Parts: sequence; C-alpha cells; structure tokens
Amino acid sequence: MGLDPEHESAWRQAAEAAIAYRQGIDARVQRPEAVYREALEAFDAPLADAGQPPDAGQPPDAVVRDLIARAEPGLSGTTGPRFFGWVIGASHPVGVAADWLTSAWGQNAGNHVAAPAAAAAETIAARWLLDLLGLPAEASVGFVTGATMANVVGLAAARGEVLRRAGWDVEADGLFGAPPIAVLIGDDAHATVFSALQFLGLGHARVVRVATTAQGAMDADAFEAALADCSGPIIVVTQAGQINTGAFDPHQRIVPLAHARGAWVHVDGAFGLWARACPARAHLGTGIDAADSWATDGHKWLQTPYDCGYAIVRDAEAHRRAMTVAASYLPPVAEGERDPSHTVPELSRRARGFATWAMIRHLGRRGIADMVERHCRLARRMAGALAADPRVAVLNEVVLNQVIVRFGDDDDLTLRVIRRIQEDGTCFAGGANWRGRWVMRLSVIGATTEADADISVAAIRRALDAA
Repeated sequence: MGLDPEHESAWRQAAEAAIAYRQGIDARVQRPEAVYREALEAFDAPLADAGQPPDAGQPPDAVVRDLIARAEPGLSGTTGPRFFGWVIGASHPVGVAADWLTSAWGQNAGNHVAAPAAAAAETIAARWLLDLLGLPAEASVGFVTGATMANVVGLAAARGEVLRRAGWDVEADGLFGAPPIAVLIGDDAHATVFSALQFLGLGHARVVRVATTAQGAMDADAFEAALADCSGPIIVVTQAGQINTGAFDPHQRIVPLAHARGAWVHVDGAFGLWARACPARAHLGTGIDAADSWATDGHKWLQTPYDCGYAIVRDAEAHRRAMTVAASYLPPVAEGERDPSHTVPELSRRARGFATWAMIRHLGRRGIADMVERHCRLARRMAGALAADPRVAVLNEVVLNQVIVRFGDDDDLTLRVIRRIQEDGTCFAGGANWRGRWVMRLSVIGATTEADADISVAAIRRALDAA
C-alpha cells in the first residue's frame, strides 16, 4: 500500500516544521525554554480528549502538529551556532536529509540480503573513514550508536583476543575461570570507557589508573612503571582528546611499550580522532594508527545526525568473534563480503551508513579538514578574548576545540556565571569539575562563525559583570 493523503499531509507538515525550526535556530535562545518538569507536563496528556472514547486515536496531521507544539519549548539549541555545552555536533542539513530518507526507506541494516543498499553504503563509508582517519585499510568497522558503544565493541574484541592468546575462549565459555585481565587506563579517561569495562565484566574499579599530566594526558613514565607491574593478558585504554582539555595521550611512546608486552591498545577517540583528518592537527594523533582498536563518533565532528558512531578494529577476525550473531534463518555471506551482523551487537538497527556516506560525499577530505581546523581556530579565538580579562583564567592549552575557563579563584563565582549564561540564552555553556575545581567548559564543534564566537564572548563577559 502506498502513502495515503493523510500520511502525506503529516509528512509535509513535519518537513515544513523541521525547515522552519532550522531557519530560526540562530535567533532562538540556545537553551530549552521549558525545563524537564514543564516538558513532562506538556507531554502528559490523557489518551482520550474530551468527548472521545478511550480507544480513539488522532489523525496523522493532528498528531504531528501536537508533537511539534509540545516538544519545541523543550528543545535545546544543539544545532545552533552558539551552543558550546557538550561535544555534540550540529546535525548537518545534508546528513539530516539523508537521515530522513533512511527513516522513510525503513531498511534494517542487520544484513546485506535484507538491505543491500544499506550494507553497500556502510562498506564504502567504512573504507572512506579509514582513509580519512589514517587508520589501517584492513581494519573492520562497525556502525554503532555512538562512542560509548564503539568502546564496548572495541574492548569486547580486545577482551576476546587477549584471552584467546592465553588459551581461553571467552565468547564460548564466558569469564568464569578465565585468566584475569589487567586493564591500564589514564586517570582522566572519559566516564563512558569505565562504563564499557563495567558492561563487559572487566569492572570499572579494578583497573590500573595511570597518573596524568596537568592537561589530563597519560604520563608515559607512569604508564611504563605501571605496565612493568602487570602480568598475564593486558588491555591498555588510551585517549585521543580529553573531554575537558582536548589533550592526547602520548601514543608514540605508549603503543610500542604496550605491544612489547603483548597488550592490546584501544583508543577512545570520540571526537579527538578526527584531528587525524586535519593536516594542521594530525600531529596530535601521532602513533595512534599503530593501536589495535579505535572508537569515534559520527554525530560529533562529522556532523551526522544522532545516533552514529564507529567501532574500528584492526584484527577483523577478533572483531567478528566478539560480535557475530548467528542463526539458521540469517542469509549466508559470500567469501570476502562484509557481513554487517559481524560488527555490532544489534541485529536490528538503523542504516547509519547512508548519513555517513552522504556527509563524507558532501564535505570531502578538504571540507572535513577545514571544518576541524575552523573549530580549533574559533576555540583559540574565544580563549584569547576571555583570557584578556584579568578576572578570567583559561586553564588548558587550547590544542583542539576545548576550552576550560575559571572566573577568579572561586567555585561559587564560576557557577554563578555559568548559571547566568544559561539563563540569558545568547549562548550555552556548561560546567565541569576539573582537578577539584569548577570550570566553565566551551566545546566548539557546531555551526559557529567568528561573529558567533565574538557574540558569545561578549555574553560571557556580561554574565561575569552581573555575577
């Protein structure tokens, strides 16, 4: 059955509302106008309107119109030009268009027989990703929800392979009775990596936490000393782009030391791995290509819509062993063909390859490099302008797109400034606790221009004046 007039009307209404929202995003406050409690009240409508029996529904266009009215006050300005709250990305219009088609096409990307186009788009997009990021061409790529799940997939492959080398089949026999695995990780690693270790039964508290530098990068000497105390199977987790400072672990020292001990090196590069796609920033990721697995996001620096991440594993067989979903009703794969169900935990999933393919095709190598460098340049511009005020201290070396700022030497003042910025809505910035002190964090990764950067700095200064 084709699309009936009622549903076509609803689709057109949704498209028009989406276009209007994006056209007006610059003028909107960059925070939600409604808080969660108010949004909850807006959505908590009775199933039956007055005069309707309880089991009656609403026409499609009425449902869409109702959804728009109830949702819009609670929408954040994450796609706007002055949103710096988190490392989120702005869902580029080309990626959104591809994502609309993905929803309309309704393809299940679980295997290449059910959705040949989806599987083909993933295969080519994966090849392009490896080339852009300067990673081994033979690596296997899984299209997951985001860096959290990409870390889970990469570390699952790591867990399976280091135990296989020790004579244990964790995929078949689980962890009961398995040789213990030593996990070395920087003290300032992202929370989602610890969650991934927890999900995989490796524990978030039993890891060896390696001391870090003032910028949050793993200290290479401390790593070498910690590694010397380890025995048995070893997994090393490094970081490309510390979430507050943007700092990179010294991979050129860590990776060879780890490999000399037979360890697997996994890189959490949620946003920082994209520095390797930018010639002016690629030096930050020196040595990363020698690692064994990598996690990164598409919905951050590639600007794909949510959700989109990539789990990249050098050893395709280790990746396959960790992730394969097998059942008699699933179609076989010809020799040499990529099977999507061997790369991610989900069998039923969204066809994320379409938006990834579209964004790389649209931006190209040069466009991606220019975008990364522009965001880094704008971060330095904002940091320099703020640091010119004696009341403001920029606490990190701005090597990437992250800036952390403190106002005076006072947690309360810093938190008041953040609150005033958010209330004002000209821009949006969030707070973080860094080295036991509260800071304001600016993550420049959206549609920001130089004018937006300057407007935002002025708004921050007004907030400081009023605090």
